[in-house]
Amino acid sequence: MSGNPDVRFNNIWTAGKSGDDVTTTKRKMRSSEWFGKAGKDGFHRRSWMKNQGLPDHLFDGRPVIGICNTWSELTPCNAHFRVLAERVKRGVYEMGGFPLEFPVMSLGETLMRPTTMMFRNLASMDVEESIRANPLDGVVLLVGCDKTTPSLVMGAASCDLPTVVVSGGPMLNGRWRGEEIGSGTHVWKFDAMVKTGEMSLDDLADAEACMSRSVGHCMTMGTASTMASMMEALGIGLPSNAAIPAADSRRNALAHVAGRRIVEMVREDLRLSKILTRAAFENAIRANGAIGGSTNAIVHLLAIAGRIGVDLTLDDWDRLGREVPCLVNLMPSGAHLMEDFYYAGGLPVVLRELGENGLLHRDAPTVSGRTIWENVEGATCYNRDVIHGFSAPFKAHGGIRVLHGNLAASGAVIKPSAATPALMIHRGPAVVFEDIDDYKARIDDPDLDIDADSVMVLKNCGPKGYPGFPEVGNMALPAKLLKAGVTDMVRISDARMSGTAYGTVVLHAAPEAAVGGTLALVRSGDMIELDVAAGRLHLDVTEDELARRRAAWRAPEAPAPRGYAWLHHQHVMQADVGADFDFLRGASGAPIPRESH
Repeated sequence: MSGNPDVRFNNIWTAGKSGDDVTTTKRKMRSSEWFGKAGKDGFHRRSWMKNQGLPDHLFDGRPVIGICNTWSELTPCNAHFRVLAERVKRGVYEMGGFPLEFPVMSLGETLMRPTTMMFRNLASMDVEESIRANPLDGVVLLVGCDKTTPSLVMGAASCDLPTVVVSGGPMLNGRWRGEEIGSGTHVWKFDAMVKTGEMSLDDLADAEACMSRSVGHCMTMGTASTMASMMEALGIGLPSNAAIPAADSRRNALAHVAGRRIVEMVREDLRLSKILTRAAFENAIRANGAIGGSTNAIVHLLAIAGRIGVDLTLDDWDRLGREVPCLVNLMPSGAHLMEDFYYAGGLPVVLRELGENGLLHRDAPTVSGRTIWENVEGATCYNRDVIHGFSAPFKAHGGIRVLHGNLAASGAVIKPSAATPALMIHRGPAVVFEDIDDYKARIDDPDLDIDADSVMVLKNCGPKGYPGFPEVGNMALPAKLLKAGVTDMVRISDARMSGTAYGTVVLHAAPEAAVGGTLALVRSGDMIELDVAAGRLHLDVTEDELARRRAAWRAPEAPAPRGYAWLHHQHVMQADVGADFDFLRGASGAPIPRESH
């Protein structure tokens, strides 16, 4: 690679007002309601803070910046966040701010059960209430592993303070025996190879450390990388936020600059609602198509939009993103990894391509202090095999396709760039699994009545059904078909799938089976028709027969009689509106809480 991809962004990272200019702008800080009072109330708040060795001048009305940290040893993707937090603090202090780090619930994708998605809304509540209840004027969100990004942004959106997102960055490229391997994507590939006898368990064990060889999140264009890209495309992450590797010193530099910038944003009153506009979400949807991003971005952006008060629908994803070409040649849709993406120029190059072809709202504001177009107009591509241009895209269609029909009255989604072209129009008999346990018990049974033309159907794995909406939609194929050379089949469910996965997989069918959607009524042998180009998903069963089945259907029992699982089951909404809790939607702002007594 020639040159430094960041040199051209140095002026953008510091594009706000200079420190001297900003400090002349006096605004009463929200934190003054805590620290600025004389008498008992101010005394006890300042006094107890001073037990940390904090001097008087930090309580003089300067901006108090919360650093919302999802560091946890149970979340390996975010295990380097203590370092990032210290870098943010340097920047905050430089600009005359007062940084205070606080922890919130961390969601480790690789360890948590039954699924981190079940706890996304809970973590967002933790973030919202932590921000609302404490003396903060602005926040920096340290995010990385899949659900930490949407959960922290959802919580912050409900408070509407000046906010900057700093992603943790992807791991270095995986390398095993001379081959580049991608996190997640090669898990599915290696699993299939073990089943067919192409790979031994000893070889599988040997590949473990070779895949995950540095700090950071998945280095494929999975959900973590997709959501980091969405933050940059929305304008709430600084330029290059998406792709700088976690182990690269420039990730620390970005965190440092974010600390400087958040102080300026507080003084400018540049709140989250001024950036997360309708135009910003449209930019993100198109960017997701251009990078071949994860289907999980759909539910997360719908949920964030619902919190900030922007009217965004599933059909917007179809209308805005369907025809966007995929420009980025990264796993799981392609061959390269996030480290290569960064060296090639990163997301700014993709956004510039969109802007030059009429697919970017150029005047959308960003946390850099400049518009999205000013951030990227000078971006240069250093490797066209990694980032293609519009004239010769990597794939013709990278956007998400929304499907409708009697099998998904409220919609379902498919990622065409990860699917097999020959299966995009398909008709076949259903092979039904009532839930994930039924699937695991029968999938490798040699007597299972299934062939390559069958349509695998998985029920009861939606927001209410599992519970929690797990990533099990990319069902592994039966061992007997893998051994026969079958590499893909049509799969349909109300579940999600990992952004690192691939295949002709229809996801997020809504309404889900657990609430009585038509998916609940499918029986093995029923014919199902898929036509991706036409946006059609149809169960070829008469309405009279469906009515008979619906009359006999009984809802599954709630997963638990108490606690968070009960709350989740009672209040989670369907996938087509983001699977948020019904009582959390709507812009609520950040009023100052009542005085304690």
